[in-house]
Amino acid sequence: MQFLVLGYDRTDEGALDRRMALRDAHIALAKTLQASGNLLYGVAMLDEHGRMCGSVLVMEFDSRDRLDRYLQGEPYVTGKVWERWVVIPCKVGPMFTAVR
Repeated sequence: MQFLVLGYDRTDEGALDRRMALRDAHIALAKTLQASGNLLYGVAMLDEHGRMCGSVLVMEFDSRDRLDRYLQGEPYVTGKVWERWVVIPCKVGPMFTAVR
């Protein structure tokens, strides 16, 4: 199953600093997930000033439960970068699968 994950960063004064402090751990996990086929695409959302303010991930897991287990260990979740996240089942169109 494929899922769109929208992670919205907290907006407190230290939010961007926490994101930057945890970015290497987030990227390292993303590389592992990409190699296993679980992460198809990932982008940072930007605010009107070009600063990172959230994440968009297109992921593939056997079930929503497996995705939720990943989220429990996601550095941006455990490190209180994301204030909230939304998970939407989706399907990547066949013309985009070659982009991976």
